[in-house]
Amino acid sequence: MKITSLPIHFLAVISFLLLGSLVNAQEHSVAEANDEGPVNTQQEITDYTNHHLKDSHDFHLFSYQGSDGERHSVGFSLPVILWASNGPVAFMSSEFHHDIDGEVVVEKGGGRFVNLHDKIYELEEGAEEIVMGEDHHPVNAHKPFDLSITKSVFGILLVGLLLLFWFGSLGKQYKKKSIPTGFGRALEPLVIYVRDEIARPNIGEHKYRKYMSFLLTVFFFIWVSNLLGMTPFGFNITGQIAVTVCLALFTFFIVQFSGNKDYWKHIFWMPDVPVIMKIILIPIEVLGMLTKPFSLLIRLFANITAGHVVVMGLIALMITLKAQFGAVGSTGLSLVLTLFISVIEILVAFLQAFIFTMLSALFIGMAVAEHDHDHEHDAEGHDVDDVEDVRESFV
Repeated sequence: MKITSLPIHFLAVISFLLLGSLVNAQEHSVAEANDEGPVNTQQEITDYTNHHLKDSHDFHLFSYQGSDGERHSVGFSLPVILWASNGPVAFMSSEFHHDIDGEVVVEKGGGRFVNLHDKIYELEEGAEEIVMGEDHHPVNAHKPFDLSITKSVFGILLVGLLLLFWFGSLGKQYKKKSIPTGFGRALEPLVIYVRDEIARPNIGEHKYRKYMSFLLTVFFFIWVSNLLGMTPFGFNITGQIAVTVCLALFTFFIVQFSGNKDYWKHIFWMPDVPVIMKIILIPIEVLGMLTKPFSLLIRLFANITAGHVVVMGLIALMITLKAQFGAVGSTGLSLVLTLFISVIEILVAFLQAFIFTMLSALFIGMAVAEHDHDHEHDAEGHDVDDVEDVRESFV
């Protein structure tokens, strides 16, 4: 039986993601908090999970204890770019030596900088170390304007370059042949799926093309970002609230600038209802307009974050259940459960991209819909379902 290249590509990707989950499990089973030793207590596990979910200025893969008795970290640093009191400053995050407690002071460009919980602070003039107040905030330091290439920023740039390369190659193939080859065979069905199952039914046959570039970008950006989050590098792009807020705002502004007179009329002066009800419905409709992007950003952020928390919790079982099941038993149980959840997360990675794109198309379709129109009829004179009927059924 001939095996096509498309299943092989998908099998390779899924195998890599599952392998990445196992590597993650093995890595975090001996993970260290701030390089002070293995994570053993419940509080250390909680702190490490929270640190994993947050953005950071470097990639910390794992640590080990060398023959010299000191702990050594394995990973790679990222550039720290700041606009400080004395102007622009740039240096590599390796100068902090993986410290996130504000103990290591880096002197650059006439300023003194510390890394406190993955936030860069500039010490005030004359300060030798950071001092915390009663509210657990620094009293002798302030945050400079941070333009650093953090782990999430690096991931966004990587996803962007991947999409440009993949779809650039796909576009070049279409100029020479009608059927793509290689990885383009995996992209084409997904592009057609977004067009025929998301854009056309919700926006309409005559208007969907205008928004296809946005819907395709959102779908593939979220999907690839979610898949990168399952690799051993620990990306958590769509688990950052700032990223989901920006994605939701893009949808919000496109909807508002695309809205026709019927859209705004249904918000500020609902037709075919009494005047008193129109006045009552105005704030309700405005509130509904504002809550749509909020539902988009929270749904994506919460689901991706919850997935990472569950995986980290299952990984921690090899530590918390070590006394009951022993090292081998607890590690085996943790790996099996982590592998099972990771398979589900592969599905969730696609599902969240689909839901965000579907709702974006739905909101756009509601904004551009023409409400005063006659239904099309088939050859026998029966009404043909149009985009409004399809959208109503979906809602």
